[in-house]
Amino acid sequence: MIEHALIEIPAAHPAFPGHFPGMPILPGVVLLDEALHAIAAARGADVPRYRIGSAKFLGVVRPGEALELTHEALDNGSIRFTVSSAGRAVATGVLLPAARI
Repeated sequence: MIEHALIEIPAAHPAFPGHFPGMPILPGVVLLDEALHAIAAARGADVPRYRIGSAKFLGVVRPGEALELTHEALDNGSIRFTVSSAGRAVATGVLLPAARI
């Protein structure tokens, strides 16, 4: 079953000013961390139970953008996810159970 969640990253997040000055975008590591925490919370799991198996960045996230997260559990225990902004995917990936890495 596909689940949905919102990811809220404040426009004042400390990662924006230094990445990149004059043209701020959210660093991918912050986006992945937020997605991982949102998925773990939705599934009642601890973050250390999962590791990023793969991730693709498809677009940039600017300050103030609303982000939607969709995720679904796969039969092998992995979780596939997509982060979107205004209907366009900005990141996709797969989380693996920590023991599988």
